[in-house]
Amino acid sequence: MIMLLINNEEVVSDVAKATSFIDNFAERLKNALPTLIFAVFVLIIGIVIVKIIAKIISKCMKKSTVDNAAVVFLLSFIRIILYTIVVVSALTIIGVPMSSIITLIGAAGLAVSLALQSCLSNLAGGFIILFSKPFKSGDLIEIDSSTGMVQSINILYTKMLTADNKTILIPNGKVADAKIVNFSEMPTRRLDMTFDISYTNDFEKAKAIIGSIVDKNQLILKNPEPLIRLGAHKDSALEIVVKLWVPNDKYYEAFYDMSEAVKSEFDKNGIEIPYNQLDVHIQK
Repeated sequence: MIMLLINNEEVVSDVAKATSFIDNFAERLKNALPTLIFAVFVLIIGIVIVKIIAKIISKCMKKSTVDNAAVVFLLSFIRIILYTIVVVSALTIIGVPMSSIITLIGAAGLAVSLALQSCLSNLAGGFIILFSKPFKSGDLIEIDSSTGMVQSINILYTKMLTADNKTILIPNGKVADAKIVNFSEMPTRRLDMTFDISYTNDFEKAKAIIGSIVDKNQLILKNPEPLIRLGAHKDSALEIVVKLWVPNDKYYEAFYDMSEAVKSEFDKNGIEIPYNQLDVHIQK
């Protein structure tokens, strides 16, 4: 009987403690509810304001001389900074000490930097590309073995489009460290071609034919002066070297025009374009 009374008293005590805890929690929640609502309101309004600011900055950048490829990178970085400010403001409103927030951001930054070293390298590479400007949106470039037209510079990757419509994403860190060939930076470009003729043909006549084709082609610039010379005595042919200057955007058109015209005129004038031959002598 005594044991039963003791157990009942313990149950009553536990219930009283639980009830007191719930009452205290409800009271604190009631007192903190306006602050929580205000913090959520600030968070939502902050997100909306960040989107508006990003749109305004985007429009201003597009109207300015900032390259389109750089706009994407800068907007991504600005959004991250602004969203971080909004979240920190919301945490401050609900009473989280600023020192704790700074400590948390520092610890998180250290953990992220250790875990995502390659991503930080790509971010730094994006800034290097942005300020050094080795290329701009729309340029035809070659990075290592990849060739394509620059579409955009994102916060971590540079996006390129190949001639056969394939998308290439190259990490900014590798772009910053790589050898970059920019085919579009200069207004003109040299077109180097070689044409092989037979040893039995007159190479001066072949040079004259090529020179006539060059003079008639409106895409080929007359200054600098085109170069047409005998370049090499190969095993089965004489090699005629042709160096021409053309507008950058007409490079491939000029290349195909010259290839077709030279073949057609060589055929009309009996100029043989040889192929590798092997003479075999059999001794009895």
